[in-house]
Amino acid sequence: MSVSFPKPLSDKEEKYYIEQYENGDEEAKKILIERNLRLAAHIAKKYSSQSHTMDDFISIGTIGLIKAVNTYRSSRSVRLATYAAKCIENEILMSIRASKKNSSEVSLNVSIGTDKDGNEISLNDILGTEPDAVADDISLKIQVQQMINTMNKVLSERERLVLIHRYGILGRVPRTQREVAAILGISRSYVSRIEKKALEKMRAALPS
Repeated sequence: MSVSFPKPLSDKEEKYYIEQYENGDEEAKKILIERNLRLAAHIAKKYSSQSHTMDDFISIGTIGLIKAVNTYRSSRSVRLATYAAKCIENEILMSIRASKKNSSEVSLNVSIGTDKDGNEISLNDILGTEPDAVADDISLKIQVQQMINTMNKVLSERERLVLIHRYGILGRVPRTQREVAAILGISRSYVSRIEKKALEKMRAALPS
């Protein structure tokens, strides 16, 4: 999916909007985030793989970008873009580590050879895992991937971030609305409205 991102801010523009944001201008904060999305996409591209698409990592990287804007201060000795790049990369790396930890739970499905009839054998077969349990596990993974694909198609960036944090998607830790509000720098009631709208979109888009 090709996405066009806004032009990055010049040094002068960055200083201006940081000053406005520090004076309480929420619109300035929005601009600082939007005009650094290209940076999040650039870093995400380095980590995209079969297990995570670039869209996944852009969503995760955007969380890091929002955290960077929330915590950056003009008194720092580095530019916001430099500070944000580190936060974005840290967020993506944390997600990769969480995914690797979770992947150990499904490693028993990896093929280790074939039986006398030429059928593949996995560690699950040797350990006596019920076939129905394996089928349910595969079905669940297909449903999760379908859900993620639908999220990328029908939800806005902010709606995706709210659902990712609220329900622990993509290896995240499930959080309360209040915790999500703190991460995204918005009110809890706004998180509730975004979550409700996003879930309505997902229900309409996913097959019943």
